[in-house]
Amino acid sequence: MGASYRVTVRNGARVERARHDDLRAALGAIEARGRELEKGAQREPAGGTLMRRIEPVRQVVARLEVAGPGRLRGGVDVRGDGSSEAYTGRLRRRLVEQRGGESVYDALRRALSG
Repeated sequence: MGASYRVTVRNGARVERARHDDLRAALGAIEARGRELEKGAQREPAGGTLMRRIEPVRQVVARLEVAGPGRLRGGVDVRGDGSSEAYTGRLRRRLVEQRGGESVYDALRRALSG
């Protein structure tokens, strides 16, 4: 039996989990669900009167994570303005910088595959 990759999608209070046999399928599932969530991510700024104002770009509305063998960890945060950021790690997240013309999902693939 091959390695198993777990995909977890946290969207507000909802949590979805799935298993995939290979990293390519797991990252494909993250991209498909992430693009879907980006379209519906329209948040208003939070706070502002008595507490600090938090702009939509600073609000994480959904988090999509992949975990696999060899401590492989990474994912994508979908922001309140519809933008996304890829990261690696779990407790110590490291932002994955996009290279010219690369999507967030391509950057995550590059970081986790190489």
